[in-house]
Amino acid sequence: MLTIPAQCVAESRIAELDFNNIEFGKIFSDHMLVADYKDNEWQSPQILPYGNMTMSPATSALHYGQSIFEGMKAYKDANGDILLFRPLENFRRLNKSGERMCMPAITEDIFMKGLEQLLRLDAAWVPPTAGCALYIRPFMFATDDFIGVRPSASYRFTIFTCPVGAYYGQPLKVAIEPDYVRSAEGGAGFAKAAGNYGAALLPARKMQERGYHQLIWTDAKEHKYIEESGTMNLMFVIDGKLITPPVSTTILAGITRDSVLQLAKDLGYTVEERKVSIDELVEAHKAGKLQEAFGTGTAATIAQIATIHYNGEDMDLPAVEDREISNHISTELDKIKTGETPDTHNWVHRIRL
Repeated sequence: MLTIPAQCVAESRIAELDFNNIEFGKIFSDHMLVADYKDNEWQSPQILPYGNMTMSPATSALHYGQSIFEGMKAYKDANGDILLFRPLENFRRLNKSGERMCMPAITEDIFMKGLEQLLRLDAAWVPPTAGCALYIRPFMFATDDFIGVRPSASYRFTIFTCPVGAYYGQPLKVAIEPDYVRSAEGGAGFAKAAGNYGAALLPARKMQERGYHQLIWTDAKEHKYIEESGTMNLMFVIDGKLITPPVSTTILAGITRDSVLQLAKDLGYTVEERKVSIDELVEAHKAGKLQEAFGTGTAATIAQIATIHYNGEDMDLPAVEDREISNHISTELDKIKTGETPDTHNWVHRIRL
């Protein structure tokens, strides 16, 4: 069994945290897991106090973009145990991203045992407040001190955590992006690679300046079919059916997305994974059949969309409280994550303290 040495903080910073007023991504827990890859193998991981890392100006991740990450959440149940939602799926997706970016696979032992030990050490940071969670950020980046286009020979894998509230505090106004491209077929759009998000910042900011929270990306070839949003997979309820674009080399295979689709089937709703065109959304809205639209993701969970902008016009959707399908699924998903209802799919990984 993997034993990970831990260097604990002299004094916790948890007194800085107001559990009733948690802003997303602004305060970080006491410790982090660190493992380095060199000489073709992962070295012994360790847990250190959360803090800055020293690196060379020539660190290859800064120049050539070998950087990937994941996002997860931890909750506490009524007994005080820590609950993780489908962590092995995040582990597998991290390695899938790593393969695409020519990076070494992290071992399940380092990922899971390291994560469990880190969460036990920082268990007090898991918020007891409803609607809040401990966000978990595993990531890996290239660490060679070398200027030249080639895969790095060394890497660092790290996990840190931060208590968070809601990612979005209100229903979203989104706009369909008519010009910029997030990803093309055969590219790295399916990977959680840092560069995918960096390249999206400019078009997202332009839409935000016009009063919209997020973009809806379309296919690179025709700008005809819906793909995903900036931080979320997308779903629509059209004439009583839950419809979402299929995952591909251009769309992230969201773990929340997969969970929502499975729960929708469990609850008896009709689910369709197929291409969704802009024209279909516009026509459904005109006919009064576009009943719901929402995004799914670890940070956002289920984020309701109030307005979709396209071609100079806003399409306003029905009030959030009237949305049967997404509200039903959201409630059931939250109950599973927090241990309030049976976990029939074995999605929850329990850490007993």
